[in-house]
Amino acid sequence: MTKTKKLVIVGDSAFAQVAHEYFEADTDYAVVGFSVERAYLKQQEMTGLPVVPFEELVSTFDPETHEIYVATVYTQLNRLRTRLANSAKEKGYRLASYISPRAFVWRNVEIGEHCFIFEDNTVQPFVKIGTNVVLWSGNHIGHHSIVRDNCFIASHVVISGFCDIGENSFIGVNATLANNVTIGKDNWIGPSVIIMKNTEEGALYKTEKPDLAKISAPRFFKIKE
Repeated sequence: MTKTKKLVIVGDSAFAQVAHEYFEADTDYAVVGFSVERAYLKQQEMTGLPVVPFEELVSTFDPETHEIYVATVYTQLNRLRTRLANSAKEKGYRLASYISPRAFVWRNVEIGEHCFIFEDNTVQPFVKIGTNVVLWSGNHIGHHSIVRDNCFIASHVVISGFCDIGENSFIGVNATLANNVTIGKDNWIGPSVIIMKNTEEGALYKTEKPDLAKISAPRFFKIKE
């Protein structure tokens, strides 16, 4: 693919490495560098590209010719990603998005800026996805649902039809939401949690750990060494 645009990725975590790989493989963006805030700068180079202090971004990468993607996860209920993205816009940068060509996104879905949608997501008709949203791989976003700004949806989440996901929320791996459920803003929904009714603002739903059986697996299956 011909590279016609230049991109700087803010972050140096595993997500930053993943974002670099996806942007390079699937888009017309050429990733030219990384950036982190000076207090967290631990390396001068990553994947052969420079890592520059976020505070000095403008002097290194011209906002007129470079775009930004902030590749941080759900730290501080997504507030770190939100703050850095807003700061990049204030510096004059346009914010990039990635939508995998291997995701199924229906033609009338509305998607805001600075989103990252991985492969194998199914996003059904009349869905609205806000700004600064991450949909990791393999989710189902049901028809007429809304995912509001600054959310992070982990893998294999089922969001049924007519759901409304409040700002800044996190939904963990394999969680399930029934039809017509409204999730309050700033919710944390743990892995495999099932939500059947509306939640309050700031709610935290923990995953219940399974009990350890008193018998071992080899003994249960009568394995004799």
